[in-house]
Amino acid sequence: MLRTGGCLRLLFCALTLIGASSTLVGGAVASEEEAKEDAIVFLQPSAEFDFVLDAEPDTAIDAADQLGSEELPDETFSEEDFDYTPAPNDFTWQVGPSGIIYRSYLAGPHEPRISITPMFASNRALWDATVGGRGGVLRYGDCDPLHPQGWQLDVYGASIVRMDAENHQDLDAADFVFGFPITYGIDDWQFKFGYAHLSSHLGDEFAIRNPGALDDRVNYVRDGIVFGSSWFPVPAWRVYGEFDWAFHVSDGAKPIAFQFGNELSRSGPTGLHGTPFLAVNGRLREEANYGGDVTAQTGWLWRGNTGKTFRLGAHYYNGKSSQAQFFNNSEEQVGMGLWYDF
Repeated sequence: MLRTGGCLRLLFCALTLIGASSTLVGGAVASEEEAKEDAIVFLQPSAEFDFVLDAEPDTAIDAADQLGSEELPDETFSEEDFDYTPAPNDFTWQVGPSGIIYRSYLAGPHEPRISITPMFASNRALWDATVGGRGGVLRYGDCDPLHPQGWQLDVYGASIVRMDAENHQDLDAADFVFGFPITYGIDDWQFKFGYAHLSSHLGDEFAIRNPGALDDRVNYVRDGIVFGSSWFPVPAWRVYGEFDWAFHVSDGAKPIAFQFGNELSRSGPTGLHGTPFLAVNGRLREEANYGGDVTAQTGWLWRGNTGKTFRLGAHYYNGKSSQAQFFNNSEEQVGMGLWYDF
């Protein structure tokens, strides 16, 4: 049995625990009541919250929370705030841009393209084929791929070969071209200035077929600076001209050459239906005593959204040979062609 002292100590501890619990509960209730009263007092100065004054404290706090959530702006940032897409007319730096500011001449004999032209020349069946390409390296300009404006550095290169269709497509000669033009477009005008190379090589099969041909071969080379200008009086008509001055020449090549021409075709993408075209190109060369050649092509053209074109049509050429290896020979070409231009 417990002694009297032990019983008193147990009774004292029980009373102490009951008192502490009452104090904690009462304090929590008091704190909650004070918080409600503080919320109501805080809301009284603003007219926007007058309607909550007569509400119960819980209702007032809920209304305050709801209004607060509606009034406070969301100051967080999303990825869209940092996603900048330039407008089509904005000038920006672009690596490998789409489109060409100064396009190749459709009827130019030494332009970079992919093409095949079966023809008769000087009563011989020949094929002239070109394998090449052209593209932009760097542009400071707008983002229009079809008719871009601004500055652009291009690079191009092509191999232009002549094959003898009457002798198993033997290789007669090959011209190699490459260059680095800087181009500029503004409104309906385009300009180019840059380095251009042309060199000619005799075909090995032609040399085998014609003993002694190697003794007469020429090492025709031109390294020059080209300045060209192109203008669209109306969207469907292009007029152009260029001046070529070679600072290094060999084997019959002379420093001065001119090129000029006209092109007609419906502007813009053509879709599947395509559009007719006409292109005429002329050249004057110092090595031909400022004579030269003229090329005319006509047919059907398909143009894509970036200005690349595929053409099918008739081909005519008259003047000094389009192959620099035979630059002293005159020839007339009549044939058909497939051309893919950049």
